[in-house]
Amino acid sequence: MGMQEIIEKLLVLQDRDRKISRLNQELAHIAPERNGLRQKAVATQTQLEVAKTRVKQIEAERKRLELEVESKKTQIEKYANQQLQTRKNEEYRALAHEIEMAKEAIFKIEDQEIGLMEQMEVAQKEVVRATGEAAAAKKRVEDEIGTLDQREVNLKQELADLTAGRVALAGALEEPVLARYERLFKHKGENVVVGIEHSVCGGCHMKMPQQNVTTCRAQAAELVVCPNCGRILYFTAGMDLTPGE
Repeated sequence: MGMQEIIEKLLVLQDRDRKISRLNQELAHIAPERNGLRQKAVATQTQLEVAKTRVKQIEAERKRLELEVESKKTQIEKYANQQLQTRKNEEYRALAHEIEMAKEAIFKIEDQEIGLMEQMEVAQKEVVRATGEAAAAKKRVEDEIGTLDQREVNLKQELADLTAGRVALAGALEEPVLARYERLFKHKGENVVVGIEHSVCGGCHMKMPQQNVTTCRAQAAELVVCPNCGRILYFTAGMDLTPGE
C-alpha cells in the first residue's frame, strides 16, 4: 500500500472518529439535560406544595381562633351566671370586669380572623396560580423529555452505524500505523493527521525542518511525523509550502 493511499485511509478514519467523538459528546449531554428538565418540573411542584401548605396553616389558625372565641363565650356565660347568683357588689363588679375583658379578647380575635380571611384569599389565588404553572411545566417537560429521548435513540443508532463501519476502515490499515494513529487521537484530540501548509505542522503550528517537508512532499514509503508533537503529516498538491511570515 502506497503512502498516499495510507494517508487517504487515515484521513477517512480520522473523519469517522471525529463524528463518533462528537456523537459521544452529544450523548453525554443528554442525561444532564434530562435531569435539568425534571428539576424544573419538581421546582414548580414544590411551589405548589408550599402554596397548599400555606392555605392549610391559615385554615388551622382560623379554627384555633374559632375555638378561642367559643372558649371566651363560654367564660362570659359562666361569669354571667355567677353574677345572677351573687349578692356581693364587689364580686359582681369583679365578674363584670372579667366579662368585659373576655369581650375585648373576642373583638381582638375577630380582627385577627379578618386578617386571616385576607391572607386566605391571597394564599388561595397563589394555589390556583401554582397549580396552573405546575401543570404547564409538567406538560412542557414531558414533551421536551420525549423529544430528548427520541434524539438519544437516533444518536445511539447513528453511533452504532458509525462504529460498525469503523471496524472495516481500521482493518484496512497495518497494525503499526493504526496503533500510532489511535494513540495520537487519544492524547492529541481530533486533529492528528495534518497537512504542512506553509511548511508548518497543521496541529502544533511549529515550522518543520526542511527534511521533513521534502520527505512529506515526496510521499516516501514511511510516515512523516512532526518532530515537535508527533502528529502524522501529509502533503497534497493544493498546499502552499512557502514558509509563512
